[in-house]
Amino acid sequence: MAPAIKVGDALPKGEFGYIPWTSELESHVNFVSDIFSFDASTESIHCPGVQVAYGVPSRLNTETERKGKKVVLFSVPGAFTPTCHTNHLPPFLEKYDEFKAKGVDVIAVIGANDTFVMSGWTRFEGCKDKILGLSDVGAKWSAALNLSVDLTERGLGIRTGRYAMIIDDLVVKYIEVESDPRAVTVSGADAILGKL
Repeated sequence: MAPAIKVGDALPKGEFGYIPWTSELESHVNFVSDIFSFDASTESIHCPGVQVAYGVPSRLNTETERKGKKVVLFSVPGAFTPTCHTNHLPPFLEKYDEFKAKGVDVIAVIGANDTFVMSGWTRFEGCKDKILGLSDVGAKWSAALNLSVDLTERGLGIRTGRYAMIIDDLVVKYIEVESDPRAVTVSGADAILGKL
């Protein structure tokens, strides 16, 4: 199935969970709290009367927070899965300075994993504040764009597909989807750098 978005289209509104990187996250503790509740529907933590120190899930709205920016967005079926973990994300981090030299404001990886897993994965990879780990829970945003993949037979369910976009001031300038979710060609760092 072809993507429901193409070069020249406005980026559809999306809202994603993420945990902003702070140096305190290097301790590998997400938050400090004795009593808390987690609302899975909004991916937010409620801590009445408790000071939360860091690692609190936040929401990123594409329309307000990416306007006027050049963004490289790449999507993986799953954090810590073999291809995503060894072949897809690491080259983006290794070539971070090349992306910045080409005027990229933001590099973000999107996956169907929850906010905490995406945060843990990007911390494990050493991304710090260089690559945002965005959560598209249930691949809802990706599915609306025909960019999800059904990996139920592999025990993973519906996931974000393996794709990449270059977005400039909320307009799609490049979009490619891997025909094989195990391959990293048109969605990889080198392919994107070649189109910037």
